[in-house]
Amino acid sequence: MKRATPDFSHANNGAVESDLLSGIDKHAHKVKPLRKAPTQKGLLICGVDEAGRGPLAGPVYAAAVILNPKKPIRGLDDSKKLSAKERERLAIRIQTEALAFGIAIASVEEIDRMNILNATLLAMQRAVDKLLIVPDEVWVDGTHVPRIAYTARAIIKGDALVGAISAASILAKSARDRELVALARQYPEYGFEKHKGYPTQLHLARIREHGACPEHRRSFAPVKHILGALL
Repeated sequence: MKRATPDFSHANNGAVESDLLSGIDKHAHKVKPLRKAPTQKGLLICGVDEAGRGPLAGPVYAAAVILNPKKPIRGLDDSKKLSAKERERLAIRIQTEALAFGIAIASVEEIDRMNILNATLLAMQRAVDKLLIVPDEVWVDGTHVPRIAYTARAIIKGDALVGAISAASILAKSARDRELVALARQYPEYGFEKHKGYPTQLHLARIREHGACPEHRRSFAPVKHILGALL
């Protein structure tokens, strides 16, 4: 197994994180998003996706996955289309059979400081940094790619088109859901295990009743408005 030795001579990790504070163009590779996955014949592809951009609480997660071409995993799909039971089953297979994977987060503090898009790209960059194998290309779900040392492509709805991105979607979603269940034990008054931090009526009602906990994203409008009304 080859260990990754990417060339970060153009931007070390500290510089990347500093650039995040200055705006998206400073750290995101400018690419034209694709609506159709290109051919990956002969290429070792790393798929990248995130989970948790929309919730009002908790970190945003990202995962990077290099699947083993000799061990195809059936049933891979956009994690949102799968049941929790299916996601957990597939997550175990992915972590067992993939050639390499990485899971990383950007914290609530980072989300509030640099905005959710920049924080998501930071989490993606961290996930790719954890890989122990050098991919030929990195394919990312959506319209942006993080600043990384590899050729990167953004693929719209890539989590439904590319198996490696689907796998990353599943790992990120499963890991984040487990984190929110853990937060529910720490902050039981919010019901995190039920809504996973998303802005449901229950969640909004609990914020109005109890205020915000340290895991709430205070830069997000619903939280900001509720806290402002409580003053």
